[in-house]
Amino acid sequence: MLDAFPRVSLLSGQTPLEPMVRAGAHAGHSQLWVKRDDCMPLAFGGNKLRNLEFWLGQALERNSDLLVIAGAAASNQVRLTAAAAARIGLECLVLYAGSDSSPMHSNRLLTEMMGARICYLGQVDEAERSRLASDAVAKLAAAGRRPYLVGDPVIGALGYVNAARELYEQAVAAGVDLRHIVLPGSMGVTEAGMILGAAMLDLPWTFHLVSVEYVAEELKALIGAILMDLCRLIDFRPAYDMLERVQIHMDQLGAGYGIPTDASIEACRLFARLEALMLEQTYVAKTFAGLLSCLGRGDIPSHEAACIVHTGGTPAMFSLGIAPSCAADT
Repeated sequence: MLDAFPRVSLLSGQTPLEPMVRAGAHAGHSQLWVKRDDCMPLAFGGNKLRNLEFWLGQALERNSDLLVIAGAAASNQVRLTAAAAARIGLECLVLYAGSDSSPMHSNRLLTEMMGARICYLGQVDEAERSRLASDAVAKLAAAGRRPYLVGDPVIGALGYVNAARELYEQAVAAGVDLRHIVLPGSMGVTEAGMILGAAMLDLPWTFHLVSVEYVAEELKALIGAILMDLCRLIDFRPAYDMLERVQIHMDQLGAGYGIPTDASIEACRLFARLEALMLEQTYVAKTFAGLLSCLGRGDIPSHEAACIVHTGGTPAMFSLGIAPSCAADT
C-alpha cells in the first residue's frame, strides 16, 4: 500500500530488536524488548531518518534542489536532515531559532560539520518559526530555486507505518507475542505512523505514550489529526477506533519539555548499567522512566511481552550539563 509513495533508502536494513534481560529481571518482567532505532548508519541515527526517507522521496519527485528545515539548535530532526542531504548530495538550509551566540549544542555542531548553511531567526516561538520557514521557501522559489520544506507530518509518518511491519516481522521471527509498545509522546508523527501500521496488520498492540511535551488532550488531538489524514492519504479504513488502543501517561513530564526529572536521570543511569543503553533526557530517558512506571503500576502485566522504541538523540548526551547529570555516582 505504501509502494505508491516515493522513498529514498537511508537505512542499511532493519534496526535491531533486542531483549532487555537484566533490566527485565530488575523490573520483574521477563519479556522486555527494545527496538534500537538509535542504531542507524547516518550521523548517530534516530527515528527521524525513517520520516526522512519519505520526505526526501517527495523532494526528489518534485525535482527539488534544496532542503529547508527549521528547528532549535538541539533538534535531532535538523541534524538528520543535514545528514540525509549530505548523503544524497542536496543543499541544506537550516533555520535555527535563537542566535549564533547561543551555547554550542552537539546537534548544532554536527549539523555545521555536515555542510548545512545556517541562518538564525532570533527568539521566536514554534508558530513564528514555521511562518518564517514558509516565507523563506517562497523567497527561494521566487529566486529560481526549487526548495523543499521538510516536516510534513503525514508524509513523515509513513516511515513508522513501515516500522510497525518491520517490528512485527522481527517479533514473529524471535517467537515473541508482542502486546505492548512504549513510545515517547511528542509531535505525533512517529506515534501515528506506528499506530496506523499496527491497525493495518490488525495487531493486538496497546500503545503506551509517555508525554514529554504536551498535555494528554493536546497530544491525543495531534495524533488523531495525523491518523485521519494518513487514512485519507492511503485510502485505509480501520476496523476499530485506533485511539482506543492508546494510553497516554503524563507522570514523566515533570517541569516541562526538555527539563530532566529525578526519574529520567535515574533511568539514564539504570539502563546504562544494566543494558549499556545511552538515553538522552528530552525524549528517551523520560520514556524509559515511563516504561518502569508502567511496569510498577501493572499497566503492562508481567506476563505480556512489551517493546520500547529507542528513538535516538544520542548526541544530546554530550552537550554541556546533560551527560554529567547521568554519570554514575563516584
